[in-house]
Amino acid sequence: MSDKHIKVTLVRSVIGTHKSHRATVRGLGLGKLNSSRVLVDTPEVRGMINKVSYLVSVSDA
Repeated sequence: MSDKHIKVTLVRSVIGTHKSHRATVRGLGLGKLNSSRVLVDTPEVRGMINKVSYLVSVSDA
């Protein structure tokens, strides 16, 4: 069974954002600006992306 993957990239700085949003970005595995991670497309990951959608961009991996 092949799981669908998505690529998440941090495109805006977390400076000045809510503490919980910074923690969510770290939870996605993103640190510096323009860092990317390939993640399994699950409802949990989608919820995290939805919370910080103004900071990240998402594409198919």
